[in-house]
Amino acid sequence: MLGRVIFLVCALFCFHTISLLPHPSRACAEDLSLHGFLQANYSARLTGLQPPTSEGGDFLFGEERFQLRLDKSGEKGRLFIRTDFFHDAVANRPDLEVREAYVDTSMGGSDVRVGRQLLIWGTGDYLFINDIFAKDWGAFFSGRPVEYLRVPQDALKLDLGTRTVSAEIVVMPFFQADKLPSRDRFYQFDPFPGAARTTQEPGMRYGNTEWAARIYGSAGGFDTALYLYHGFFRMPALQADPPLPSPPPPGGRAGVGVTETFPRLAVYGASTRGNALGGVVSAEIGYYDSLNDQSGHNPAIPNSSFRYLVGYQQQPWEDFTVGLQYYGELMSHYDAYRATLPSGFPGQDQHRQLMTLRLTQLFWNQTLRVGLFAFYSPTDQDYYLIPEIRYSISDNLWMSATGNIFGGRRPTTFFGQLDANDNLAVTMRYEF
Repeated sequence: MLGRVIFLVCALFCFHTISLLPHPSRACAEDLSLHGFLQANYSARLTGLQPPTSEGGDFLFGEERFQLRLDKSGEKGRLFIRTDFFHDAVANRPDLEVREAYVDTSMGGSDVRVGRQLLIWGTGDYLFINDIFAKDWGAFFSGRPVEYLRVPQDALKLDLGTRTVSAEIVVMPFFQADKLPSRDRFYQFDPFPGAARTTQEPGMRYGNTEWAARIYGSAGGFDTALYLYHGFFRMPALQADPPLPSPPPPGGRAGVGVTETFPRLAVYGASTRGNALGGVVSAEIGYYDSLNDQSGHNPAIPNSSFRYLVGYQQQPWEDFTVGLQYYGELMSHYDAYRATLPSGFPGQDQHRQLMTLRLTQLFWNQTLRVGLFAFYSPTDQDYYLIPEIRYSISDNLWMSATGNIFGGRRPTTFFGQLDANDNLAVTMRYEF
């Protein structure tokens, strides 16, 4: 945490010294804008079931939030800060979150951004292959506004461009894991029930610096990109201590501790998107190279895998949009994975598949939006449905109701484990 504070302070200091020093010739060229919103957001579980150590009872989430965005531009750069002040009604405490705080400047024909920022890559709609940046799944599953699915990253980003090809290079000195649903608020499957857990994130040192690169351009009406990433898995891998024998001894897993680790990962990928077949067609691929276990013999480390995604979006009539996606993960060294899987643990399919459907209809001069996003896995045999209604009362005020409905044949799959957490979220926001 101290390292991140120092990083942000240095970024702001650099901007101050480079581009915001008072100067008569550019004082009138500077531009300052101040915007934000006031928001109330509550999410209640509808099933009546609660985790054993429930923190909020039937409430998965509840807060009042005030966001302030400051955007100041000058001749040599830009300062942008987005800060949220909020009250967590479930934990009954106030808090503050810096969502973004970065400076932009130009150096030798390239653009540089330093500080806390939100990074978005790839073509997927709620499905991510080459978008390797951290996500907040607890926020997503509890019906918070979709912008909170993305977790800010403290990074340095370099943008390079020519007339035909552009590139982004991102350096991330501080590891950021995915934020998973809290076990105090979400009922979910635990392969080590009652075990003491510790988390072992990559330390802050030069050898653990993550980097990512994207080269992109347009040709033949399609936007195409190549991707590289070197860093870590963002979802934790579970390492039993001591390691579980197979089969486990009498008494099961009693006395076993669990360490959450983040193995090293490299990703090589590509994507393309353009107009075709009367709509918008997209495709994305990526190879996930599990650097700490390339043979697949360590059950505590995810195997390497090839991942793919194809999508199609069309507007059949005015104000109605339909989107379809098909996603797959093909695990490498599957025989080694099955041979080393501890007895009693749920196994993954070699070729996991997932389909999505998005339907959106606008009414009343586009002030009312009715939508549905649906996930369904034919291999896991589970699903996740997100119906939503949003109404814009005025240009500045809107409210919405969002459902999160989970289900599946087995309580160990990604969506099936959340079956007891069906919830309804209500949001009201005033923007200024």
